[in-house]
Amino acid sequence: MEQSKVYFADLRASARENLPAKLARLMDSAGIKNIIAPRALVAVKLHFGEKGNTAFIRPLFVRQIVKEIKSLGALPYLTDTNTLYVGSRGESVSHLRTAIENGFAFSVIDAPIIIADGIRGASYSKVRIDRPHIKTAYIGREITESDALISVAHFKGHELTGFGGTIKNLGMGCASRKGKLEQHSELSPKVKTKKCKGCGQCAEHCAQKAISIYKKKASIDPEKCVGCGECILICPNGAINIQWSTDIPLFQKKLVEYAEAVLKGKQGKALFINFLTNISPACDCYGHCDAPIVHDIGFTASTDPVAIDQASVDLVNRQPGMETSCLTSSRAPGEDKFRGIYPNIDWSIQLKHAEKIGLGRRDYELVRI
Repeated sequence: MEQSKVYFADLRASARENLPAKLARLMDSAGIKNIIAPRALVAVKLHFGEKGNTAFIRPLFVRQIVKEIKSLGALPYLTDTNTLYVGSRGESVSHLRTAIENGFAFSVIDAPIIIADGIRGASYSKVRIDRPHIKTAYIGREITESDALISVAHFKGHELTGFGGTIKNLGMGCASRKGKLEQHSELSPKVKTKKCKGCGQCAEHCAQKAISIYKKKASIDPEKCVGCGECILICPNGAINIQWSTDIPLFQKKLVEYAEAVLKGKQGKALFINFLTNISPACDCYGHCDAPIVHDIGFTASTDPVAIDQASVDLVNRQPGMETSCLTSSRAPGEDKFRGIYPNIDWSIQLKHAEKIGLGRRDYELVRI
């Protein structure tokens, strides 16, 4: 079977070709001209970054992607869906404000922002896929109704999936609130009372009011908890954990099946780009970002969502770990940086399941431009 092609551009630049121009050449090499038709409504799916986070993709690169789409006669718009947790993107008004404050204003990007699941996350399309864990997915309506999709993902670590790339950007990032709840429904965080200091940060961050502080210890109400998992990383004392061996594999498989639902009907009409820059240890959903775990590497692009994530994780793991990062193990080139951060998470589960259901192939050819 022929390998999937993943195109790669490093960060070398010159007076003859700056990085935005190199990004445009990468998209051309990956076949964007075969994906975008004139007058097509093109969803550019990205993460605008939580307020206070600085690891998200630089707006000037997104402007270049928009410019490339517009040069083909299409109509691009930036999009994302609202979050489950308390933060600056929990509903569309705050979400739009945060996106603009983080540099994604129309005057900068030359494209409008449309939050895909409505003002409160209730606008979705039902997509039937009949997979083992997801029968019907609930995807943000303004993504399902697009003519083409460009996924623009910041590749980084993630506390529930080991790493977050294209599959995460699609499966979780395009799901409506109902869809996010369905994916998280099996996660069950628990408090280790011996470690808990009763600081209250988890309770303050919980959108469902599922966490309370009693006698200087946190307690999670399972009836209110939706399993979003945000409290795990918020806790400064490592007092909240989940059942890694049972919960995480199922979560990753649901995530993959949601990614398939996003792409249903968009065969040949989707391109995936991963930014391997500011490779932070955790999701951009937090109002902060820790030091990068490896140095900046470059950009990858592909029409195969599985191959691009496999190539991206391989590129990261080939690098030496940054001594100034949170990595205390797996620093050597070739060692697994993501298992170094999250030793309990097998990130390969998402890629194995994605390949099993036919979403793409892990076997790839890296084409350097």
